[in-house]
Amino acid sequence: MFCLRPAKGCILKMRAIILDGSKKADEIKRELSERIESLKRSTGAVARLTALQIGEGGAFSVYANSQKRIANAINMDYELIKLAGNISEQGLIDKIIELNRDESVTGIILQSPLPDGFDIIKITSFISSDKDVEGVSPENKGKLLLNACKVVPPTASAAMELISLCGIDLYGKEVVIIGHSGIVGKPLAMLLLDRLATVTICHIATSEKGNLIEHISRADLLIVAVGKPALVKGEWIKKDAVVIDIGINRVNGKIVGDVEFDRAGERASYITPVPGGVGPLTTTMLMRNCIELFGQQKGII
Repeated sequence: MFCLRPAKGCILKMRAIILDGSKKADEIKRELSERIESLKRSTGAVARLTALQIGEGGAFSVYANSQKRIANAINMDYELIKLAGNISEQGLIDKIIELNRDESVTGIILQSPLPDGFDIIKITSFISSDKDVEGVSPENKGKLLLNACKVVPPTASAAMELISLCGIDLYGKEVVIIGHSGIVGKPLAMLLLDRLATVTICHIATSEKGNLIEHISRADLLIVAVGKPALVKGEWIKKDAVVIDIGINRVNGKIVGDVEFDRAGERASYITPVPGGVGPLTTTMLMRNCIELFGQQKGII
């Protein structure tokens, strides 16, 4: 397949096929670029993503730069609005309402984390579901539960794209998700349940009760999104399992995931690298959501 590649280097025991998120992202970006051009011809307009950032920070800049770079690559408009670090919660909500009313804005994204004390659930409830590129508004979360949402949180969507490359029949498969966040673990559980997979979600209480290894060892598909390096040991992986590692950690100047990559690769059939797996694909899926919303706003399905 176009987006699969053998393991880099000559690791003697590495048997897993690596799921290359960068190549899949490039493939999707070409499709998006063509879609944008087609929509421009039919509507005379271009999708525009507006990002809201409070204050300054390295993490903000990395993600914002990635969004801008990909938007430019596919000829989509992108705007980053930097708000004062001391803005109030109501001030942020007022800005969101203003963007909801701005017909030139296709999608809205809040760069996180938000300041301490801000009520993220309250704030995201003010993002119009028609402009919610991250799928975080209550309405879009509800639609996801009902399998009626076309805008899926980008990281969850990226993981599903890579899972699809494996050709795994999810029907009845044992799927274990480690991490239950509202933008990764929970949306993935809903998406996989819709494919009739048997889904188990693990979290800190699972680990503290000593049951984590038991769950991992029976997973045909293991998805890890915690942010703790080497949380999952390679020997725990079921033989021929598919491993999707969403964790991003910096250790001794290197970026690593939540899974012991080399050891897991000795047992898994497919595995995502960190970096180079889910991460590069996530921002591309954000742009795909924005273009999907643009089509809906223009009455083009």
